[in-house]
Amino acid sequence: MDEALAAGADYAGGMEYVEKIQKENWFEFDTVIANPKMMGTVGRLGKILGPKGLMPSPKAGTVTPNVSQAVKEAKAGKVEYRLDKTNIIHCPIGKVSFGAEKLYENYAALVAAVIKAKPAAAKGQYIRSCVTASTMGPGVKINAQKQL
Repeated sequence: MDEALAAGADYAGGMEYVEKIQKENWFEFDTVIANPKMMGTVGRLGKILGPKGLMPSPKAGTVTPNVSQAVKEAKAGKVEYRLDKTNIIHCPIGKVSFGAEKLYENYAALVAAVIKAKPAAAKGQYIRSCVTASTMGPGVKINAQKQL
């Protein structure tokens, strides 16, 4: 707990937070990071945290023995992207307050990560189309071939 707080975590604890989430529906956090030893305790929150996408998992890097590094990455703005069942990536790249340069920088980093994750066995056109949109606004098509 001291290690997580020293790394910049807003909250760090054990059973007291598990009970607070279960009894009070407390969700004043963005990410849950757990040590592998605590997963037995955190596992009780699966039905509560799972549907919200907050359940820690080793694949996402939120179950790790190196909690301080995971906290620093989360505080720095680490974003996880996944494919839906139609192979579409939905991922936020910023907020309105960021400005054009910062939004473009985040967009370029996302596209670079997607291209880097391309499997060697994948053939053909890897990115077919690219559209960006605000939360409730219209989509704007981006030339996918210029991204490669």
